[in-house]
Amino acid sequence: MDMQYQLKSGAYYLYDMREAPSAATGERRFKLKTDTVAIAFDQHTGEVHQHGTPSRITSWANHTRRRLRASGAVQAANDIVVVSGPLPVDELNKCLWISGYCRRMFSRLASLPHGKLQRSGTSSDDFRKAA
Repeated sequence: MDMQYQLKSGAYYLYDMREAPSAATGERRFKLKTDTVAIAFDQHTGEVHQHGTPSRITSWANHTRRRLRASGAVQAANDIVVVSGPLPVDELNKCLWISGYCRRMFSRLASLPHGKLQRSGTSSDDFRKAA
């Protein structure tokens, strides 16, 4: 649970929770700020490979797939999945914290709510009940 995304003012902020908050502001320094987020993972195991801005993650995935195919690992290259967009923050964080969770999230992707329409402090289940 070291890395955590938070949604603030319509942007995704990534924080390293191991860092102490600033003595002056009481806030942690963010590692990443982006309008949409992407996550690359293994389709069969659900293991997270990379996460961050969609352009960087897509570039990483394309390069990694090419490298794997060149070395003869075609199946491993085909197993890399990239999901991007306004994903629910609680789902993103579960992908980072729970081994294999991305595979479960991927199977429910079409039914997940738009990530930026969630009220802060609610889980996706709370959001569905409120709607």
